[in-house]
This record gives sequence, C-alpha cells and structure tokens, in this order.
Amino acid sequence: MRKVIIASDSTCDLSDELLKKYDIKTVPLYINLGGISYHDKVDITVPEMYEKIESSEGFPKTSATTPADFYEFFKPFIDDGYDIVYTGIGGKLSGTLQSAYIASQEFEAGRIFLVDSCNLSTGIGLILMKAVKYRNLGMGASEIAEKMEAIVPKVRSQFVIDTLEYLHKGGRLSGSTALVATALRIKPMIKVVDGGMVVAKKTIGSLTRAIKVMVDEFLDNFDKIDKEFVFITHSESHQNADFIRSRVNKVSSQIDNLVETNAGCVISSHCGPGCIGILYIEED
Repeated sequence: MRKVIIASDSTCDLSDELLKKYDIKTVPLYINLGGISYHDKVDITVPEMYEKIESSEGFPKTSATTPADFYEFFKPFIDDGYDIVYTGIGGKLSGTLQSAYIASQEFEAGRIFLVDSCNLSTGIGLILMKAVKYRNLGMGASEIAEKMEAIVPKVRSQFVIDTLEYLHKGGRLSGSTALVATALRIKPMIKVVDGGMVVAKKTIGSLTRAIKVMVDEFLDNFDKIDKEFVFITHSESHQNADFIRSRVNKVSSQIDNLVETNAGCVISSHCGPGCIGILYIEED
C-alpha cells in the first residue's frame, strides 16, 4: 500500500503551523486586485488586501486554481510514489474542484481521490483533520476518501457578517437588499447548507449580539458535537474570537482542540472584515 498525501487548497483556512504539524499540502486560489493576480496566502495577506481596498486599488475578485496548477501540484507526489486524497472548497462554490478533476485524469487511475467538501474555510479543515487521523491509522487513500465523504454532511459551518459591502460588491447580494439591511443594522448569520451559502438568521443590532445568537446555538447543540476539533475562524476579528472563547468557557474543557484560525484572502474577500464563525462536526 502506498503512502498518502492529504491535500487541500488555500480556502481551508488552516494556519501554516497546523498545515506543517499535520503534514497537509495546499495549493492556492487566486486574488485579482488592482490589475494584479495574487496567489492567496502566498503573494498577499488579508491585512494587505484590506489596505489595498482602502487605498482605492479596486475590489478583489477571486478565481479558481487552474488544471495546470493542479497538475504541477500533484505530479511530484505521484512521482515520489504517493497516493493523494484532496478536498478543498466545495464544488458549488468554486470551479477549483473541477480543475482538480481535470488534472487528476492525467495520472494513473486510483492514484488521486477527490472529495467534495461541500464547504468552505475550516469546514474543510475539519474534514482534513479527520483525514490525517485516518492516515495515521495506516489507512489507504481510497478508504480515507470514503470515510471523509461520510463526514461531509455532518460538518456545520456558520459565520456572522459584520459588513454587507463585500457580499454586495462580490455579486452575492443585491444593492437594494444590502442598503435595507444596513439601514436596519441587520447582522446575518450565513450557514453552509447542501454545499451552498444561505442566510440562516438575521439579528438586528450589534455584531456582538449576533455572535451571542450564534454561540448560543452552538451551546444548545453541544451534546451532539464531535469534541475532537472545534474551530473559531475570523477575518481580522481577534477581539470577537476572545469573546467567543469566553462564552464557551464553561464547556471548553470538554473540547480536545478549540482552535482559532484566520480566514484567508479568498474567504475574506467575500465576507469582509469582522466576519467570524464557529465550525464543528455534528455527531450522529
């Protein structure tokens, strides 16, 4: 049985430290801003992206990793005798998975296994953490992929959005809806459902109030939550991440790994500064 590489893309929003610790390989998506194309998390950071936006260099557009990128990414591992299991941003959210599929067809069958996460950000990260566990147990690529696919529908991802400007300018929210929501001080909670993003709840008032609603839902469901990994992921919202930690303090000792991560440029370009979420796997 061949050794296994666990692979993803930059939208998994795992820190460099986590990627190194768990030996997960990633390929970047693209951020197009001010006439320049950047590799997410390689050529540009989130603070740099926001600074460029504020200095009127334009508004970022994202684009998928190309089949050629994936071919160059996969080939060294295949040449070294590895099988690859890849999961990244969901197929309904980006063309990246399709690019990975096209590239995988250039290699011998049974060497590259693709899993549609039907998710984004550390919703992907949760699946990757389980994949690493299965790899460390000595499972082969096909068995790991099968187990990952069983986890996909159990992942729960939700984010509270502070500003609707990014969803509007990114083409995911109409101008009139954004105007009304801003006037009413609506802070939407976005959930990933069936591979797409939906507005699950609308809280009127402050971002803090919306975060409380999100965390209360997490606590209400806590008995059904897989305690191995829970992620708090945000875009330049460190203070609110501390606030969430304080709110879940009474149950945090029951969580093996309560991990804070920063959203990369792709996710941040759609949700904007202040966006923050709590992500976990729901047990049967």
